[in-house]
Order: sequence, then C-alpha cells, then structure tokens
Amino acid sequence: MKRFRLLSLVLVVLLVLVPTFSFAAEAKPTGQTRVMIQFRPGTKAQIHSALAQLDDVQVHYEFDNLNTIAVSVPTAALDGLRRNPNVVLIEEDVARYPMGQTVPYGIDLVQARDIWDANRDGAVDTGAPNGSGITVCIIDSGLMVNHEDFAGVNILGGYPTGWNTDYCGHGTHVAGTIAAVNNNVGVVGVTPGGVSLYIVKVFGDDCGWAYSSTLVDAANRCASAGAKIISMSLGGSKSSVTEKKAFANLYSQGILSIAAAGNDGTTAYSYPASYPSVVSVAAVDANKVVADFSQKNDQVELAAPGVGVLSTVPWLSDTRVVVDGVTYAAHHVENAAFGNVTGTLVNGGLCDSVGSWSGKIVLCQRGSISFYDKVHNAQLGGAAGVVIYNNVDGDLYATLGDGNASTIPAVGMTKADGEYLVANKLGRSANLVDTMTKPASGYEAWDGTSMATPHVSGVAALVWSGVTGKTNVDIRNALTATALDLGPAGKDNSYGYGLVQAYAAWQYLGGGGGGGGGDTTPPVISGVYSRKTNTRGGFEIGWVTNEPATTVVQFVGGGTYTNSTLVTNHVMTFSGKKGATYTYYVTSVDAAGNSSTAGPFVHQN
Repeated sequence: MKRFRLLSLVLVVLLVLVPTFSFAAEAKPTGQTRVMIQFRPGTKAQIHSALAQLDDVQVHYEFDNLNTIAVSVPTAALDGLRRNPNVVLIEEDVARYPMGQTVPYGIDLVQARDIWDANRDGAVDTGAPNGSGITVCIIDSGLMVNHEDFAGVNILGGYPTGWNTDYCGHGTHVAGTIAAVNNNVGVVGVTPGGVSLYIVKVFGDDCGWAYSSTLVDAANRCASAGAKIISMSLGGSKSSVTEKKAFANLYSQGILSIAAAGNDGTTAYSYPASYPSVVSVAAVDANKVVADFSQKNDQVELAAPGVGVLSTVPWLSDTRVVVDGVTYAAHHVENAAFGNVTGTLVNGGLCDSVGSWSGKIVLCQRGSISFYDKVHNAQLGGAAGVVIYNNVDGDLYATLGDGNASTIPAVGMTKADGEYLVANKLGRSANLVDTMTKPASGYEAWDGTSMATPHVSGVAALVWSGVTGKTNVDIRNALTATALDLGPAGKDNSYGYGLVQAYAAWQYLGGGGGGGGGDTTPPVISGVYSRKTNTRGGFEIGWVTNEPATTVVQFVGGGTYTNSTLVTNHVMTFSGKKGATYTYYVTSVDAAGNSSTAGPFVHQN
C-alpha cells in the first residue's frame, strides 16, 4: 500500500519573543561591543581610569546601586578588562525588542495584504475579504489550538481524538501560514485569522508516514465537514488508482485540493499533488527563485514562498553558546539530544577521530565526515556537548540523519563565530544551551514545498471569500491565469504558471472593482458541444457566449487548457485516445473578470 510523508525541511529557528544574539563582530578586533561591567564596591574611579586609557569608549549608563557601568568598548579590550582585579563581571548588554507582530515575507509576496490591508496600517480594512465564510481543511499532524496566534480563529473541530494537539509541529506551522491572527504577537497568516479551519490528523508525534487509504479517508472527512479547500503538505512517490479517483470525485463536488510538489529536487512526480484534480505547488525563495529542493515536472501548477517561511510551532526553543558573557547564536542539530551543559572549550578540528574530551565542549569544523560521525566521535570521547561550525559563510543547519541520535547536545553556528572561538577562546568555560519547551507558543522558519502549499491554500480561501458565488474551477482558473510568470515564458516545470497572486486573482474574478468598470455580470455560456474531428482520436469542444470572453477547458483527470483571446465563438481542438471517455468543464471570463463555468460534460471519443 502506498505511503506518504511530510514535505518540509526544518532549517531556521527564529523565536520572535525570545531572541538570541550573534556577535560575529568579535571576529573584527577594531569593532566595538556593548557590555555591562560590574565592579567591586568602592572601585568605580579605578574602572573609569582603566576605561580612559582606551580609544573609542562610550559610557551609556552608570548604576551606582548595582556597582555597574553600561559601556561600549573596543572588542579587543575585553580580555584585558576581564583581568582587571576590580572587575567582578562583564556581560553582554543584550538587545531588547518591542513585543510585536512580524509579517512573514511570503504574505506580501502573494499579495495577501493588498486585499485586506491595502493602506498598510496594520489593521484589516473594513469590508475587505479576510477568508471568512470559507473552510480550509488541513490534513497533517494536528494543531496546537492553544497557540497564541490562533486565539479567535474559528476552529470547527477535527478528527480523530488528539487532532487538537501537535508535538510534531508540522501541522501547526502550516496552519499559521494560512490563518495566524492579525494581532500584536507572532506572525500573521495569508487570511488574517478570518478563515475557518477543520483539522484531520494523519501524522503522529514522530512525524512518521501514513497510508494513501488514510489520506482518502481524511479527504472525505474534510468534505463532510464542509471544507471548500483541502490543504495537504504531504506526498509520496507512488500513485494510487483509488486515491486519484477520490480526489477527482471531490473536485467534481466543488472542492479545491492543493498539495506539495515534493522536496527531492528531481523531476519525479509526487502524489496527490500530481493528480490532475489537485493543484501542485512548488517552492520559491524571497527572491522569487525556485528552491533547489522543489520538484520540477509538468504537473507543477503554481509556485509560492517555501524557503525560510516563518510561522507558528507548538514549542519554544532556546539555543545558544555563551563564552565569557558573550552569547553566540546557534541552531539545534536535528535528532541530537537537547540539554544545558557547561565545560571547557576545546578544539576538535574536523572531529574525524575520537579524542580525549571528557566533560568538554568540543568545537568541530564542518567537512570530511558526516555530522553524525562528528557528534558520535565527540560522544565516544566523553564530550559534554558539541559545537559544529560552518566551513562556508553563513549559519549552519545540520542533521544527524534519519534513524540517528545522540546522548549529548549538538548545535551548529557560523564559520565566523566558530573560527573566532577557536582562535581566541579555547580553554575558557563555555555554556551550551539547547532546550525546548512544549507545548508553548513559538515561531520558526522552515523550508519545503510543505511551506509553499499553505500559501496557495490561504490565497484560494482569501480570494474565494471575496467572490463567494464562484466555483472551485473558477478559483483555480483565476489563480493560474493571474500568477506572476517566472522562469521561461508561459507554464514551465519549475514554477508552473508562476507565483500565486491573491489581489490579481481577486480582481480577475471581479473583486475590488478590478477591470470591470462596475460590470459584475458574468458571460452566459450556451451551446456546449463536442465532436470527433478525425479517426485518430482528434476531437473539438465548443460553445458560445453572449459577450467576448476567454476560452478554458478543464478535464477531470486531465489538464486545463486556456486561450486568453476574448471571443464569443469558442472552439478548442484536442488529440485524444480513440475510444476514451473524457469528462470536462468549460469556463469563460469576460474583460471585467466575471467568470462562468458550465459542466460537467462527457465526450465519448
């Protein structure tokens, strides 16, 4: 039986309310560091005298009741100040930020706020579509319903028992992109808390795989719950006749199913995304460039943000390395143990062999062997923890690999910070903090077509809520017709029709007065016919409209074919299989963006 899995890559940990701080500037001796210096009682004058001998010193505050001075000093002078006998403590003067909401880059990239916050004042515009009246069913790992960013979201319920918990985190991350509330914390979703959600949990707390029959049952439960949109950030490499038929039936019932194209970075198909009745979604980054991991094939229909997508997770992470009072940002190594350990900082080089590291914090440079082997060697050498630093510029996001684990915490950090620690801090005491609290309201940035999919699901709900009389076929046609073309001109295997655009699709369907000068009357379709044109399987489909409009034919279990020329007599020719039966819909959209769809019709070839 076919199995399917989650399609996300956990890469960046970003806690909106519990920030960590990187001091890569310490790699530059000419830079400054802002610190707080605690001195022994009665020695303030001596501290001022020591500071007066330094260049480029700025005193910010003096707290006499705390025997402390807040000051910016040359980074190179820190070690000397620490050796001053009058100094009790030097610690980083850490930054503090206002508690506020972040708008993830993908929200504007898909034009969501162009619909509901056109003036960018942070409030949902009066009367603007916000997803209300539309139910999105998320098939995933459940939902942490008590997360602070879902307060006020209309969560209709779910299945089975335990649907309202999520220790895997995948489903909660997906839901945040669709529906996180527009408030003063965390993030905001494509629909700013207006959409209704129904949750079907098919993945357990281990984020493991499920079966295609499980997915069919889940999709049917979505339909029974009244969902107009099914969002599936999941997939598998094998197709299923039963599953394909199930999604075709749901499409005929008026449900729009949307799924992840896959993360293998190949041209292979992933299912259910590659069924004709399902919208397949590729991932792009903030620069609108397709992600290297995103599947690239002729079933890709739309692209959406899927790299570094900040959204909700059901936990809080605290990952950092502290040496001499300075905090260095770090990132949990996937599948390694969590912990809070302290030990002497030592250099393990590439950590390609076991050393004598009992109770030590071992610095390992990336390269030569796998992350797992490095951590395993440190563990065998008795290390208390491992810090793997990059061998190229930028942060390091590492994994021990599926099926691997460690008994000691391991984190990754930048090349600059790692090299600075090796050059300047060996032999010092280091505190490696890598802890996780769950359940809790947290935020992380992840990669994957799993992260791209909810952008499209949210856009579909947002647009549909503003043109409630339209069908799933209308919504799908509008999304593809108005997508921002990327890559080669026209539909291609990397981006499909392009980057999904909410505002453009809304206008295309007559929302917001787009293009129609007040015209809200859709074209009238009549005289739909089909006929064979030769003995080799050729046939044509035609109809007429009462005003010039586009020509769109969509086959159930097949593809969608569009001619954007505005005409009243519509004809499309096809090369089919002799003896085959084709079920299809026809759609026409006028100059004002008003759309009509007729069908289903059946052609016997």
